[in-house]
Amino acid sequence: MLDLKDRNTAESICEPAVNFIRSIYGSGVIPLHRPIFGGNEKSYLTDCIDSNFVSSAGSKVDDFERQVASFTGAKNAVAVVNGTNAIQIALLLAGVGQQDEVLTQALTFVATCNAISYVGADPVFIDVDKDTLGMSPVFLSKFLESHAVRKGDGVFNKSSGKRIKACLPMHTFGSPCRIQDILDVCREWDIPLVEDAAESLGSFSDKRHTGTFGLLGAISFNGNKIITTGGGGMLLTDDDQLAKRAKHLTTTAKVPHRYEFTHDEIGFNYRLPSLNAALGCAQMEQLPRIIEIKSQIAAQYRSFFKTIGVEMVEPLTHCRTNNWLNAIVLKDNKERNDFLEYTNENNVITRPIWRLMSDLKMFRNCQKDNLENSRWLEERVVNIPSSVVSFA
Repeated sequence: MLDLKDRNTAESICEPAVNFIRSIYGSGVIPLHRPIFGGNEKSYLTDCIDSNFVSSAGSKVDDFERQVASFTGAKNAVAVVNGTNAIQIALLLAGVGQQDEVLTQALTFVATCNAISYVGADPVFIDVDKDTLGMSPVFLSKFLESHAVRKGDGVFNKSSGKRIKACLPMHTFGSPCRIQDILDVCREWDIPLVEDAAESLGSFSDKRHTGTFGLLGAISFNGNKIITTGGGGMLLTDDDQLAKRAKHLTTTAKVPHRYEFTHDEIGFNYRLPSLNAALGCAQMEQLPRIIEIKSQIAAQYRSFFKTIGVEMVEPLTHCRTNNWLNAIVLKDNKERNDFLEYTNENNVITRPIWRLMSDLKMFRNCQKDNLENSRWLEERVVNIPSSVVSFA
């Protein structure tokens, strides 16, 4: 528990932060992020129910896919039950399989590594950049130069002997990583790039939407994301054949027929239900306004935290973030812990960044570089309330 005799932390940072956050969000318990339903959600749900198409068939799923494809600029969007499964299917489509390796980051949500495990592969952890919190293209290149070798049938890890089959960076809290530079490294080594864009719907790098740089990308619509379908995810790709195969795999690999049930491979029951898609259609209509309001809130935070000497995580100059979760960087682990304790005791919900995946027992034996930046950020980064206030 925070010792309030430590007036430096309490008076200079914690108390002013709580007061400022309440000036935005008001009294009571202030959540980290909550959904907002201010449009046609109820109307579209009613339409869906009246149509009797409430499962994975029906026009709402198609409409939702078209809206997301149009917004992101992706040629194809395939709706699935959650973001984790979107990553899983993307990895399968990229050719990742049993005993392969996927280059990713230790500073991420566990779903990234779970999806790698679902396809029978192992994560290899590359350090991140301090400013983006996303995979560092410099460290990626250094790792490959030191540990990878090209053979006739792919790129292999000299230490493990396993094939390095994909690279999976993540756009942390909606802020784009140096994705073009990562893509350049992947092209040099002929390694497929799959983007974990789960948190970054509405984020752009050089006017190009995240999730559209790689062979495939994955978006999440979980209840805490910038827009939500309750659960839900979306797979993005410009490759028509991959999109067609994604729909086939996620629809139990059923061969189309008016009445026969024939399945030509092991598939997955991963298609998004129409009820969820109906919510998504209404949420997509509001997304530009949501992003605008979140940008305004982020600007207020930026101005405030500057006055008390606290750094915020900011997008790169050529990038535009959706400001899904605002994040601050405190001076050390003690200040981080004091801030977390004080804010949460005062009903302002804040959260630390994730524990590094390389420290979890499931992934402790996976190969990694020194993860110096990842560790530094783990000890200092805190998410602060980032909900949309209202549409008023």
